[in-house]
Amino acid sequence: MNDFFDGVAMVSNFIWGGNWGERRILPVGIVTIALLGTGLYFMVRLKFRPLRRIGPAFLNLWQGRKGQGEGEITPWQAVSTALSGQVGTGNLAGVATAITLGGPGAIFWMWVTAIVGMAAAFAESSLAVRYRERHPDGHFHGGPMYYIRNGLGPRWGWLAVLFCLGTIASGFVTGNMIQANSITQSVMEAGRSMSIDIPNWSVGAAVATLTFLVIIGGIKSIGAFAGRLVPLMALAYVLASLAVLALHFEHLGEALLLIVRSAFGLEPAVGGLAGYGVLAAIRAGVARGLFSNEAGQGSAPIAHAAAQTKGPVSQGEIASIGVFIDTVVICTMTALVILVVEGNYISDGGASTVAYAWQSTDLQASAITTAAFAAGIAGGQWIVLAAQFLFAFTTIIGWSYYGEQAAGYLFGDRSAVAFRYLWVGIVFLGTLVLNVDGLWLLGDVANASMLFPNVIAILALSGVVFAMAREADR
Repeated sequence: MNDFFDGVAMVSNFIWGGNWGERRILPVGIVTIALLGTGLYFMVRLKFRPLRRIGPAFLNLWQGRKGQGEGEITPWQAVSTALSGQVGTGNLAGVATAITLGGPGAIFWMWVTAIVGMAAAFAESSLAVRYRERHPDGHFHGGPMYYIRNGLGPRWGWLAVLFCLGTIASGFVTGNMIQANSITQSVMEAGRSMSIDIPNWSVGAAVATLTFLVIIGGIKSIGAFAGRLVPLMALAYVLASLAVLALHFEHLGEALLLIVRSAFGLEPAVGGLAGYGVLAAIRAGVARGLFSNEAGQGSAPIAHAAAQTKGPVSQGEIASIGVFIDTVVICTMTALVILVVEGNYISDGGASTVAYAWQSTDLQASAITTAAFAAGIAGGQWIVLAAQFLFAFTTIIGWSYYGEQAAGYLFGDRSAVAFRYLWVGIVFLGTLVLNVDGLWLLGDVANASMLFPNVIAILALSGVVFAMAREADR
């Protein structure tokens, strides 16, 4: 098994980091090149439409609480469902990991990734609405597999199959088991802090039961749930973060300047620690940014295809907002809290000195975020615990629909109910997994197997995207 995961690690490193074993083949991974290049291409050719239209897009989102046109869920519920899949552990642990691997400058490259990602999100979601299908049972089905088949033609069917297989694999691993495991570890850790021994199977049973109650009703049930919980969840986290920043306002300007300077290698060392190179900042920021907002991966368009929308372009603009909210808003809140809060003590030549949470050599991933919030505001650790639970649980809910739609494309619509039961069983199994690092590696490869078919498809159909945008402006 170790040999298997070692092989997966080599593939994952090459895809995401440009490494093969101990050798660096490329300055950055091929995923970075593919997604940043695609996003930048669409942003330029669309004449920066996602940025120019961000105000009207937010207005359409607000008005989209009520649906207009054919579809199954409102535009508000569609973007909430997409955000339920986007806003997950990457917004907490992923941001902390980006900072520890690439320095504060990684956050700047997360912003860049999000901005160009907005264009990719616009392209894929507008195509999803344009080429969606209404099946005899009355349900709408859409996403990359459908715009590959209906836009590129039957001879490209193999690409749609590859995307669906990648979606199911990615769903089971990163959208399900890793999230369920994260919830379990957080709850068990909270129990230990109160001297309560909580068995992992009991957490798994509870999470699996809650998942079943939400997803068994299909997209309408998922959309109604996400439409109510996700906006409140995101707003509560942002407000809690703003409260921390207000209490440590004197460090905010310093943190923002540190992000920008570090992004371009102008901050050789911080607090006596080793400096970070520009490539390290780019790799960490782009990888964590893409993992968080999923722009170009092809997952969110599956949710947007079910929207009762005025048209493909309108829904595409709303989809681009989801990327902005996930990374530019929520991830930035996490990053700033980590960078401004003092209170962790690290050893420096035998003496204990005050340091920032991200500088601690004893903390990793979500523990850094937890330490920053705990030091920043009374009861901050419980804010992170609640966020971890909600972010991970809503990701499980959102990804259940993505996997179901991929399975339905491969095996027929009747497979939907069976897939929901299977999904609930995988949730329970995820809470029992011990080798989570191995799952992350498998997830990286599965994500890439979704991403590349989708990038090929939206580039091949780029002329359709540009034509729809021009038509909407007339």
